[in-house]
Amino acid sequence: LNKILGSEIVNYNLREDNHWQPDFEELEKMDLSRVKIMWTNYPNMPTGANATMELYEKLVDFARRHNIVIVNDNPYSFILNKQPLSILNVPGAKECCIEFNSMSKSHNMPGWRVGMLATNAQFVQWILKIKSNIDSGTFRPMQLAAAQAYNNSVEWHEEANVNVYSRRRQLAEEIMKVLGCSFDSNQVGMFLWGRIPESYNDVEELTEKVLHEARVFITPGFIFGSNGKRYIRISLCAKEDKLAEALERIKKIM
Repeated sequence: LNKILGSEIVNYNLREDNHWQPDFEELEKMDLSRVKIMWTNYPNMPTGANATMELYEKLVDFARRHNIVIVNDNPYSFILNKQPLSILNVPGAKECCIEFNSMSKSHNMPGWRVGMLATNAQFVQWILKIKSNIDSGTFRPMQLAAAQAYNNSVEWHEEANVNVYSRRRQLAEEIMKVLGCSFDSNQVGMFLWGRIPESYNDVEELTEKVLHEARVFITPGFIFGSNGKRYIRISLCAKEDKLAEALERIKKIM
């Protein structure tokens, strides 16, 4: 995609002490003269940091002042989250923002490759121009099934996206505690992000110990960026029995 657009990626900083949100003072000091698009992801993966209206309002203001398009990836908005937000909740955001969502997460349909975006008509035309060079659309029966899935009730979402993940989350939190890791209990989404104890030289010392001695793979945070080098991520995609088994195995080696 970057080759098609002739674009260059510039990374920006996310830190735990700033709740894994953009540091706008730091962004304002950067050379923004050639910046066209800013990618954001809230609720955030892998950190589980939730969105707030204040954050979205700051992003829309930043976009307007610098003539930047904000693209917010929002597939985790319904997972463990009783008050989901969209950046398009901000008045006027549609003029400068695009939001993505995916049924893979909210409707347990991974592999169907069915998602959605919301923005203004002009931006949609830009996206269709690029997409026409990348793919040829989704099998129509899948699209019709996906449309029907959107008719699910509030009660269905409460059970599938809050209650099921809450039970898994309790087990993941127990694993974090056994490993001596600290974490923010306000995280949302389908992962749990935790900071490793200072007694370990690096995250691999912990994840390799768990892998080889307990035969449990836990994702080291550095694969998500340099600021993740002292963190781990536990997936809540595993069912309760698997998480319970992982917990028991890890208890035996710690």
